[in-house]
Amino acid sequence: MTDSERDGADTRYECDALVVGSGAAGMSAAVTAAHHGLNVLIVEKEPLFGGTTARSGGWLWIPGTSLARAWGIVESPDEARTYLRHEAGNSFDEARVNAFLRAGPEAVDFFTSQTSLRFDMPLVFPDYHAEAPGGTQGGRSMVTRPFDGRELGPHISNLGAPLPELIVFGMMLGSGKEIIHFMRASKSLTSAIYVAKRLFRHFMDVMRYRRGMTLTNGNALAGRLAKSAFDLKIPLWLSSPVRDLIVEKGAVRGAMVEREGRLVRVVAKRGVVLACGGFPHDTARRKAMFPHAPTGTEHYSPGPTGNTGDGLRLAEAVGGCVEDTFPNAAAWVPVSVTKRKDGTSGVMPHFIDRAKPGVIAVMRDGARFANEGNSYHDFVQEMMKTAKPGEEIAAFLICDHRTLRKYGLGCVPPFPMPIGRHLSTGYLMRGDTLAALATKAGIEARALETTVTRFNSSAAIGQDPAFGKGSRAYNRFQGDALHGPNPCIAPIEHRPFYAIKMVIGDLGTYAGIRTDENARALDADGHAIEGLYAAGNDMASIMGGNYPGAGIALGPALTFGYIAGRHIASGDPH
Repeated sequence: MTDSERDGADTRYECDALVVGSGAAGMSAAVTAAHHGLNVLIVEKEPLFGGTTARSGGWLWIPGTSLARAWGIVESPDEARTYLRHEAGNSFDEARVNAFLRAGPEAVDFFTSQTSLRFDMPLVFPDYHAEAPGGTQGGRSMVTRPFDGRELGPHISNLGAPLPELIVFGMMLGSGKEIIHFMRASKSLTSAIYVAKRLFRHFMDVMRYRRGMTLTNGNALAGRLAKSAFDLKIPLWLSSPVRDLIVEKGAVRGAMVEREGRLVRVVAKRGVVLACGGFPHDTARRKAMFPHAPTGTEHYSPGPTGNTGDGLRLAEAVGGCVEDTFPNAAAWVPVSVTKRKDGTSGVMPHFIDRAKPGVIAVMRDGARFANEGNSYHDFVQEMMKTAKPGEEIAAFLICDHRTLRKYGLGCVPPFPMPIGRHLSTGYLMRGDTLAALATKAGIEARALETTVTRFNSSAAIGQDPAFGKGSRAYNRFQGDALHGPNPCIAPIEHRPFYAIKMVIGDLGTYAGIRTDENARALDADGHAIEGLYAAGNDMASIMGGNYPGAGIALGPALTFGYIAGRHIASGDPH
């Protein structure tokens, strides 16, 4: 944007801090700064607020919190530091990790005591690599407590919706026990009663408010943070993209914001926070950073389509640098592409179904290639390693009829829900024999039969000598605790047989703006750019391209948003 265009702005708006983006990172920064007495403005490119957070699982990974201590889990920061050093490898950033470990517990205490944020922490939710140095069996991952959407008043209509593939009857299911109740509704009277009450409450809400009001997971996190922002009278401009940053005497002092067809010059006296959600839908940057997407299009992100790397481009335009050396530029997840009832395509992340007993994954050659119960990020890396050069990177989940109806698979629900629509769209493939299924899916038939025979020979006694499915704490956590002797292993033998094709997606990008321990954006020489901050997926991840546990995006997002807001409020340019 030229100087004359800046000078030609229709209106002018002044504030202390401008936050660009309304997900967990942006809201965290805004609420923190406003709590310290600053005049804050949030601008959001999309017509709805909440960003990626609103459709996420709502889990946050933060070690050493008071929630953990309430369970009797007391750990030294050295333990988590050891774990993160192991996970990040050569990309370990000690200064930022130390800042996270110090401020994370402080942020949780601040938000739970001064705002509408509330969390629940299960006693046992293992790190994804719990057996690694510094890993733990629980005490680091917490989930946002369900929230009554009515507390948002009229703002509820502007809250971003959860991912359609992760809702039932238009209803968000809470992570953990609620999902288990729905899976066991046809087998347990207790679960059946729970599900009946939950459905009744939801349908009553729909009749009265035209939507469910029990917000869970990431929708609850976005809703609770928004309620906290509105309580502090922080204005939120929707459908208001930032076109350019304003730089005066080498410092960022605001931005040009397009609002209601007009250009507004927003002067931010203390600073600007970029929290625009990273670049999962930026085709050019995907082409440059995602090895599995040579044209930038061979990737399927369930994230909001508005996350097109705006924050990274804005930072680069004023001298900021983007970290591009991580071994993984994003948090990978296997996804399947489904047809929604309205004819549009949906992207379904495969989080827990891979770990269930009676489920295996094969490539087109019909061979298994990984421990299916491992984390989604690890699983996709094995997909990449195994794929043949030049071929589409795709894997197939395989199960039998009994397993499908007991647990479901991908978008396919368990019994008693019907599966016909998924068969008719081709999302779910079925064969009376393994060979017939292989032919339909494009898998080598004889190899698939051999793979299943070999798998079944040891599955009957709960063992998997080939890949050790069920041998790790995280495997077992995502399996079926009521199934033995291995909660992740059962034979595949009850025809017909089923398959779902999986490709590569993400849960957010890791490569982002280089920052210091105060969340300040850095230039090519490593110097802080005065007045410019980055948090969330716009900030280069402190995880160094790895995925240590549930909530490693939202935990740092909340924490570094808090750090940014606090630093802006301090008035210290250094």
